[in-house]
Amino acid sequence: MKLSRREALRLIAGAAGVPAASRRLLAQMASAHPQPQVQPRSGTPIADFVDIAAIAGLNTKVTIGGLREKHYILETTGGGVALFDYDNDGWLDIFLVNGASLSSAEGPPSSNRLFKNNRDGTFTDITERAGLLRHGWGQGVCVGDYDGDGWLDLFITYYGKNALYRNNHDGTFTDVTKAAGLLTDANAYSTGAAFFDYDRDGRLDLFVAHYVDYKEATSHDAAHGDNCKWRGVPVMCGPRGLKGAKNTLYRNRGDGTFEDVSEKAGIDSGEHYGFTPLVLDYDNDGWPDLYVANDSTASLLYHNNRNGTFTELGSLAGVAYNEDGREQSGMGTDAADYDGDGFLDLVKTNFEQDTATLYHNHSDGTFDDVTFHAGLGVNTSFVGWGTGFLDFDNDGWPDIFMANGHVYPAVDKALGDTSYKQRKILYHNRGNGTFEDVSIRSGDGIQLKRCSRGVAFGDIFNTGQTDILICNMNETPTLLRNRMQYKRRAITIQLAGKKPNAFAIGARVTVQAKSLHMMNEVRSGGSYLSQNDLRLRFGLGDADKADKVMIRWPDGSEDVLTDLPGDHLVVLAPGGKILSSTKYRDTPAKLLKVS
Repeated sequence: MKLSRREALRLIAGAAGVPAASRRLLAQMASAHPQPQVQPRSGTPIADFVDIAAIAGLNTKVTIGGLREKHYILETTGGGVALFDYDNDGWLDIFLVNGASLSSAEGPPSSNRLFKNNRDGTFTDITERAGLLRHGWGQGVCVGDYDGDGWLDLFITYYGKNALYRNNHDGTFTDVTKAAGLLTDANAYSTGAAFFDYDRDGRLDLFVAHYVDYKEATSHDAAHGDNCKWRGVPVMCGPRGLKGAKNTLYRNRGDGTFEDVSEKAGIDSGEHYGFTPLVLDYDNDGWPDLYVANDSTASLLYHNNRNGTFTELGSLAGVAYNEDGREQSGMGTDAADYDGDGFLDLVKTNFEQDTATLYHNHSDGTFDDVTFHAGLGVNTSFVGWGTGFLDFDNDGWPDIFMANGHVYPAVDKALGDTSYKQRKILYHNRGNGTFEDVSIRSGDGIQLKRCSRGVAFGDIFNTGQTDILICNMNETPTLLRNRMQYKRRAITIQLAGKKPNAFAIGARVTVQAKSLHMMNEVRSGGSYLSQNDLRLRFGLGDADKADKVMIRWPDGSEDVLTDLPGDHLVVLAPGGKILSSTKYRDTPAKLLKVS
């Protein structure tokens, strides 16, 4: 008997107690037509990404545990970044989450950093002036206007007490964590977070993922007798064997406070090793669902029941495991309609000796793991973290970027095909459901080896390009700028929503340009514990305008606009109002000359 891969996966996921070997056998039976791996090749450059962090003034080192040794699992995670406009001047600013070290020999305690965009290709560190100095084991970051005043607020996760900073509209922030009722996770190992309006009452709620139990984070060390090894080398322990943690959902009461509704909403569903939550409407019903990339346990898909509750459907939907029915070490995740069929697909990064995973949405509430068919099965020696879809060449098809870096510094002492510092990966969307690894044809910045974690994507200089900000363990960040010029145009859509959701988080934008059909959503959180630009950018291929732009606002209302010009940033409001349409700016000369 031969099953389809989808049938096998449903059977595997639904059968409690099935041994791993049997699950793999079922998956092999389902793989009737294995796809050959497509190897990266040299040739004509397709992009020219360079690191401009130093000339942009991003010289702050991010501290995450020891530089040469990682004794505990706490020292291996963390490192989110954010691109957001904190002062409403129309330019993206930069926020770096900082960690700490267990040894004074690694230097003084570090703080998170906020950099103001100077609009000339450089940034100024204004952390202290903004009231954001704080030392501790920072992990992730997301933004959202939780109080509906039209200014973005900042939420930062920690090993320990999380922090909600209210934007004061004057360039400063106030820590309102306690007043907002968000100290229930004070003794937790929090990781990713996202604001979203799960009950569609107009107010932004908050989801927080957690990794391992708080006490377990610093209690298992190979150097102190624990027998944990990787390729024969003694290493820190975890996460397998450690106690997991539960996720938390906070409902916004509308008075500046939140209530923990995890249990009654159906989010409190067992213990996991949670990393990155991703909000998406995967079934196109107009209500936000939630995917969570978990490390070493099945990933989760919380389906919104439209009544204030969720049902976890990861296994039934086909996104909990890979096509072999195996749990993966999920780190980062993103969603996009990579094949233009009108449904959001998923990508997820994982640990080494495995591939990243690409899940194709079948429009019936289920997904298939198409990793090998789509050409993403070529890389197995990387530990993947931050990831995202971006159209770097404006052809109208979302490409995929991944940042990588190992968890064990000791890997450099072991024999193998990997290293602690690793290069990035860039996959080019061929437009036929498959991708090509074009990393070696995409510039020195992609080849740059770092031990990376969080990644954020956005048009930092308002030039129509997507820039990439990357957190690196115990080093300064990387800021990738694509210097290659493309004749194709793009359009950027910024939504000005109805208060209290003034930034329209959860809205969906669909763009048609000649034969291209593109779609994405405005979301808080994602990638790996990070925050992307809230503006949505679409390459237009051979078109010089967007023939049709359809907006589905968070409350379900819809607008349709026609003939919006390419090479413009267009700000739209409910009712189909065009608030502004601004032509892209020229790239600052200093960014084009960087070597």
